[in-house]
Parts: sequence; C-alpha cells; structure tokens
Amino acid sequence: MKLSQLFSHWKQVRDDLLSTIDKFQDEELSFVPFDSSMTVGQIMLHIGEAEDGWFRYVVNRELLDWPDYDLEEFPTTELIKDQLTIIHAKSEGFLQTLDTGDLERTIDMPKRNHRLKLSWIIWHVLEHEIHHRGELSLILGILGRAGLDV
Repeated sequence: MKLSQLFSHWKQVRDDLLSTIDKFQDEELSFVPFDSSMTVGQIMLHIGEAEDGWFRYVVNRELLDWPDYDLEEFPTTELIKDQLTIIHAKSEGFLQTLDTGDLERTIDMPKRNHRLKLSWIIWHVLEHEIHHRGELSLILGILGRAGLDV
C-alpha cells in the first residue's frame, strides 16, 4: 500500500485548514490572541514551516536549514494559502514515492544525535496541522465568528 493512500484523509484536513484561513480577514493576520502567542498569520505560516522542515530539511535534506517564513513576505491570506498549497503538493509527491515498508525507516536528525522513524515524522506533521487548524478555529471564536465545524 502506498503511504499516499494510508494518509489520504490529509486532503480533508488540508481542505478544512484552507477553509478556516478563508474566514480570516487580511487585517487579522497580525492579531495576537494571547500574551506570548504567535500572530494569526505566523500560526498559519508555522504549519508550512513544520511541514517543509520535517520533510524537506530533516527527511530529504533538500533544505540547508529549517525554513522560516516571514509574514511580510506573505501579507495576505491568499498568499499564505498559496504557499501552504505549494508546500503540501511537495509533501503529497513525497508520500507518493513511499510504501508502508518505508514507515520503519529511521531518519537521523540534522545537528542532533537523535533518530526518529519516518512513521513518527509523518504522523507528527499531520497532527501538528490538525492542532493548529483547531487553534485557528478557536481564534475565530475569540474574534466572535464561527470557526471550523466538522
């Protein structure tokens, strides 16, 4: 079985994330929901940073360092959604190359003396997106609007 089949529900998670982002106005990207929080826009970009970081920096070593996307480069929800879509298309392509046997592969963490299984990394990236999708939905509630209703 291809991993893209095993993780096919990620498409719904991503669709829901993009729908949640659509509920924000561009002016709200700088909103800080609580002390020490990232801004709304930074949270959105953080989802992409983690996905790119884990798959293209840690696993495939395509990047020289962990990515850091600046809200000034992506100042609108449309630009953020475009960036997340580009990143996720790369991830989907990567998953297409794998099968269930690859889940046991161990990955050496760059700059650390630590190894992780590919299965843990993939589930972590998906769980991370679900977590922050829920956080964005909660922030919409703080702003007095309906969040994601799954």
